This record gives sequence, C-alpha cells and structure tokens, in this order.
Amino acid sequence: MSEQKNDLAIGSGLLLAVTLWGGNNAGTKWLLGSWPPLATGSTRFLAAGLILLAGVRFFVPAARSEFPAGVWRSLWLRGGLSLAAYILFYALALRRIPVSHVALYLGASPVWALLWEGRPRWNFTSGQRYGAALLALAGVFILFWPALQHGQSNVAGEFLGLLASFTWANYSRQSRRLAANVNGVTVAAHSMWMAGAWLLPFGIYEVATRGIILDAPHLGVQTFCILFGSVVPYAFWNSALRLWRTSRVMLFNNFIPLTTTLWAYFLLHEPITPTFCAAMVLIVTAVLLGQMDWQKIFRLPEGF
Repeated sequence: MSEQKNDLAIGSGLLLAVTLWGGNNAGTKWLLGSWPPLATGSTRFLAAGLILLAGVRFFVPAARSEFPAGVWRSLWLRGGLSLAAYILFYALALRRIPVSHVALYLGASPVWALLWEGRPRWNFTSGQRYGAALLALAGVFILFWPALQHGQSNVAGEFLGLLASFTWANYSRQSRRLAANVNGVTVAAHSMWMAGAWLLPFGIYEVATRGIILDAPHLGVQTFCILFGSVVPYAFWNSALRLWRTSRVMLFNNFIPLTTTLWAYFLLHEPITPTFCAAMVLIVTAVLLGQMDWQKIFRLPEGF
C-alpha cells in the first residue's frame, strides 16, 4: 500500500511538472509578443540556473565536491552552449508559429535522440528506431503542409521549431555525457546559467536597440516562468528519475504538447486545428514506438 501511495505521489508530481511546462510555453509565447527573444531567454535561464544551483548546493551534498579536471570547459561548451542554441531556436520559433506547434516539435525530440544512439542495422531495435523516426517525420510534414500549400510566411517558423527539437535532443545527449562525471542536477543548474551567460551580450544589445517593457504583467509572467517553468518542475522531474526507470518517466513527456495546447487555447485563444491533432497523434505514437521496450513485452530473443 505504501508503494502504491509513493507511485501516486511521483505520478502526481510529474503531471504537475508537465502542466507547469505547458504554462511556461504559453507564458513565453505571450512575453515574446513584446519582449526581445534573446533578452527574455538569457535573463530567465541565468536566474533559474543560479536559483537551482543554490538549491543544489544546499540540499545535495554530492554537489559540493570538486569537479574533475576539464569538466568546466565541457560544461561551458557541451552544456551551456548547446542549451543556448536550443533557447535561440525555441524563442525565434515561438515568435512565428503557434506555441502548440513548438511544443509538438519538442515532443518529437526523443525520436531524434534514439537515432543518434546507433547506426541502422538489420535487427528489431534498429527497425523500431527508424519506424518511429518515419512516423515522427510524417507528423512534422503535416505541420509543415499548410504553410507549404498556401505559401504562408511561417514556413521559416516551422523550420525553426524543428531546429529547436534537434538542438533539445542534442542538449539532452550532452547532459547525459556530462552526468557521467558530475551530479545530474548540478549539470542542469550550471548549463542553465551558462546558457544565459552565452546569450546575455546579445540580450543586452536587443534591449539597448529595441527597448523592453517593464511592468507588472510582463515581470510577473517572467517570474512565473523562472520559478514554475524551470526550477520547480525540474525538481519534480529529477526526483522521479531517482525512483522510477527513465523510460517510465519519459512517457510523461508526451503530455507536454497537450498541456501547452490547453494553456494556449484558454489564455492565448489559439485554435486547436485538425492539422495539429493529426500531427500530434503521429508524433506521440512515434515516441511511444521508439521508447517502449517491445522486445521485452513480446519476449523476443536477444539480437532479433
């Protein structure tokens, strides 16, 4: 009974995390209607990273140990720079296309990560990966199709959303490598503030040339996104990863496009289109196909 209660608490925390991430995506979309993208991203991740780092230093004793030689350079290049690239494409995409589309592209990122894990081979695992990739690409094509068919200007926005998906998968891969030598939460905290530092000079230039609105609504949404879009959900996510299998936790990632769409529908009045629904079915199916251990489920022999 206690194990069931523990699983219920973990699952509830993960649902809260993906709900907050959906609100973060919608809030960022609203902010970028008037705020410059790199200034928004740099200040947010710089603040969130420093807050998370302070929490890690206080609550995680392992994070107080010294880093191995060369790790700082890797954190700046593999962690901070790769995350900065994601922030750049994510922010630019949000300025051009519906936030639900951006969330759906990000939902496909586990499929790209699977492809990077190995070359194609004549076995079940490779077929599973590339079958998932084909389904995800079909979903991506459906998202692109209205813009291609009607010659709309948001083709560039859809392409930026796809680049955000690739760079998020790359950041996740780099973080996994770094976590082999450094506590995983510490990697995330340093990557956040380092990404903010990489982008900060460009953000300062944006503010100097375009200006920025500093009022209660904008500062309130930015604060919400810092605390409840970065720090709090990551704490729930990391806690779940310590207690559940990674594949089990990653299944909750499929809810992010849905929660983002609901936040955007009620707060931003973005319509839920048949195109989006068809693409979402294909991409979510692709992620499930790629991440489930079908060999174990169907008891297939090793090397099949």
